[in-house]
Amino acid sequence: MSTIWLEMPKIRSNGTRPQRRDPAATRQKLLIAARREFSANGLAGARVDDIAARAGVNKQLVYHYFGDKDALYLAVLEWVYEEIRAQERKLNLEGLPPDRAIKKLIESSFDHLAAHPDFIVLLNDENRGGARHVRNSRKLEAMHSPLVSMVSNILADGVRIGAFRKGVNPVHLYISIAGLSYFFFSNTPTLSAIFGKDLSSPAARRARRKHVVDLVLQALRP
Repeated sequence: MSTIWLEMPKIRSNGTRPQRRDPAATRQKLLIAARREFSANGLAGARVDDIAARAGVNKQLVYHYFGDKDALYLAVLEWVYEEIRAQERKLNLEGLPPDRAIKKLIESSFDHLAAHPDFIVLLNDENRGGARHVRNSRKLEAMHSPLVSMVSNILADGVRIGAFRKGVNPVHLYISIAGLSYFFFSNTPTLSAIFGKDLSSPAARRARRKHVVDLVLQALRP
């Protein structure tokens, strides 16, 4: 049965009908609301009613646009991954000297995690579920293939000019870059408690950012 009637606003008391809702805007409202709800409660704890209430729309529109809660959750995951890929594309790394390109990639990855704590929460939740949604995505592998190619080209340029050593796997390098930042942000509360330092402070983050850059670049040198 068509749900297009859900997009039709009610007639006002004066007999006029307000402008019909924008489907693209409604879909985006649902994605924003779902991102907040899934970040706060995880997939298991999130409720479609609460997502619709956050978005200010009829709950049936969730099913109309996304099919079910799992499909909406995957759409949110694809969105947060696309954000970081889009940020990396804007860096134009392949036009830079290899060491500068890797430095910018590390800094961008670190800064993105600092600015988007919900990315970490969502990925933690998906990993607890065995990555079943990510595994079924047709978009995510296509998103990451150009990234691997880009890192591979940067490494090859670095080897060619003698800046980097041979034999560095681009996938492992990217995992290392991501992991060195991801672990820091995902474990800031426990690390702060263990070491008796506020690792969430701007000074602590600046120090960690520099450390990750220095560590990776040292590892790449011949």
